[in-house]
Amino acid sequence: MPQPSVAHVTAAEISRIAGVTRATVSNWRRRHDDFPSPSGGTESSPLYDLEAVQAWLASRGHTATANPREAFRTALRLHAQAGAAGGTGLLPMVLAASHRTPDDLTALTELPDADLAARAQAETAALAGTVPGAEAVRFAPTDGTALRALLRCVRDEGGQAALGVLAERALEDCAASGAYRTPAPLADLVAALLPRTVEEVLDPACGSGTLLAAAARHGATGLHGQDVLPVQAQRSAVGLLLSAPEAEITVRSGDSLRADAFPALTVDAVLCNPPYGDRDWGHDELAYDPRWAYGVPPRAESELAWVQHALAHLTPGGWAVLVLPPATASRASGRRVRAELVRSGAVRAVVALPPGAAPPLHVGLQIWVLRRPEPGGAERKSVLFIDTAGAGATGNGEADRPATTRTGSTRTPLNWPGLTARTLTHWEAFTTAPDTFTGEPGTARAVPVVDLLDDLVDLTPARRVRLSRTDVDPAELAARADTGRRELTEAAESLARAAGGPGWSAAGASAREWRTATASDLARGGALTLLRTVPDPKAPRTEAPSSTLPPVLTGADIARGTAPSGDPAELRAEAAPVVAAGDVLVRAVAGGAGPMARVADERDAGALLGPHVHLLRPDPARLDPWFLAGFVDSEDNIAGASTGSTVLHVAPGRLRVPLMALDEQRRYGEAFRHVRALRAQARKAAHLAEETAGLLAGGLTGGALLPPPGGAPPRVGAQAADSA
Repeated sequence: MPQPSVAHVTAAEISRIAGVTRATVSNWRRRHDDFPSPSGGTESSPLYDLEAVQAWLASRGHTATANPREAFRTALRLHAQAGAAGGTGLLPMVLAASHRTPDDLTALTELPDADLAARAQAETAALAGTVPGAEAVRFAPTDGTALRALLRCVRDEGGQAALGVLAERALEDCAASGAYRTPAPLADLVAALLPRTVEEVLDPACGSGTLLAAAARHGATGLHGQDVLPVQAQRSAVGLLLSAPEAEITVRSGDSLRADAFPALTVDAVLCNPPYGDRDWGHDELAYDPRWAYGVPPRAESELAWVQHALAHLTPGGWAVLVLPPATASRASGRRVRAELVRSGAVRAVVALPPGAAPPLHVGLQIWVLRRPEPGGAERKSVLFIDTAGAGATGNGEADRPATTRTGSTRTPLNWPGLTARTLTHWEAFTTAPDTFTGEPGTARAVPVVDLLDDLVDLTPARRVRLSRTDVDPAELAARADTGRRELTEAAESLARAAGGPGWSAAGASAREWRTATASDLARGGALTLLRTVPDPKAPRTEAPSSTLPPVLTGADIARGTAPSGDPAELRAEAAPVVAAGDVLVRAVAGGAGPMARVADERDAGALLGPHVHLLRPDPARLDPWFLAGFVDSEDNIAGASTGSTVLHVAPGRLRVPLMALDEQRRYGEAFRHVRALRAQARKAAHLAEETAGLLAGGLTGGALLPPPGGAPPRVGAQAADSA
């Protein structure tokens, strides 16, 4: 008889199951002789029998504290080991579970395996047709563990979280590469560039459906999508059914350029973030395709093929907004097609984004806004160019300077609210009166079509918005430079004061050690309260004016050190906790620049808690908030409490806090407060130094400023200048 398969787990999965760090698991292996021995794997990457591990944890009183998302991820891997049906076969179950109440889901998890499989079969039978190309799956009792993990994930984290885990697993199984999700802030900006009258929207490379979901949030009622990866088409269909249940949704799988699933469809708008740099897009077999109304795209210009595909699906006067790499605007091979697009009036705007807006994160992508020409329509005499990358739209303030991330790279966190507001302000002004648009020097400019039709037809915004000598007022620039120098001097003096004070003494011959407790343990003991906002995708968008509601505190606000900036109208939740002074706020997604945690002050008090922020409310008689925030923000602490592969989600209950007397906590708290002030002053001084130096250098080279009379100002040191 065949032997039953054994479910194996890694040391990392044991740490997530037990809610401890990997170092703790290593200590268990060394110190406890009865810890299960490896039953597979290699010496450097051992595998353990899951049942034996669970029995050992139960005997020691350790309960599973992994968050539902991570528990579902582990269950799926073990499910695949057992050879059971999984992956996309579970997608209809996500839909079915999302339609049930939390109490119903809890009751389902308590059913025996056979009964649960039968109920799942009945629940999903009517929904199987909603997932394009998904294989029909008959659930068996062996699927019970995965089904329970799915139900708990939907109950506690929402259907979108369970959907993301399933798609992640399916993408791993199909060995797909280059499948990246369009960030939600970028998707909202893309959708906001469309008129509010848009109803029917197509995304021919829909991926996970982020752009279509954003279109639905902005009023679209007909959503059409296609993607070359079946798993992405399935994910998009289920995700849209969850986030936009009232919309008419049609999603197909297949290559949109070679096998268009909607050949006769014309829509009000096309949104797309197509694949980049694809030389195998079908150049030879599509050479005579009627979609190439502006010229046959060269083999190296797949992006211009997507642009014309989008225009071909528009009604006359319809809009297309695409996210494209910067080379599309300037490559010599695409010059003729770009010239025809500009000459016909199809190109309306090109917006340059800062690096980090979307994968690939090291490239500053662009947003192209196009409109299909109307027969007999008004002549379009100019094109709008906006350069958010060069205009400082990545943020403002000390926390917006580049910092080393937890992966070792440096990247400035994007100020999405500021970037979006600035872009939409210029776009609305341009669309209202394109002939009288004045723009903003160095940031936004309307360029006449005739000026674009040169030998290069370069549509790069940085080139088109660049300041000329005639745009600069020498007196104004000199005044700005003097103000910058004065502010820099004041910031340098503040930094010197912050760096002074008493010295920092060594803890001794070795680093100090202390007993710790998890935030979950402290919450159970009443020392703190854990709060969060649970989004409800079915909840309607708040109709009350945003000015009458408190702002939302977001993870980006914590990273940048800015006041709450989220739009309460977009907060889809039955109830959101209200932030109070002294609360400790922790970003829910690890990584990126800037701090992971901060102590709420008076400017935060009264704000609504955003869905991607955890709130730890300490009892002031037992926990000092600055002490708590300082240790929570530790890189090792965040790493130990983070789960996931591509996106690291912080499980707040796993954060560890030293156990100290309140007086000693306050000593540490004051030290952490001092460190935070020092970091803030250093970033402010660095920002002002860079800004002032740029003003002076630009003024000298542009002829607006003269060197100081009587020679140059005092040098800061030859070695420092040479190294710079």
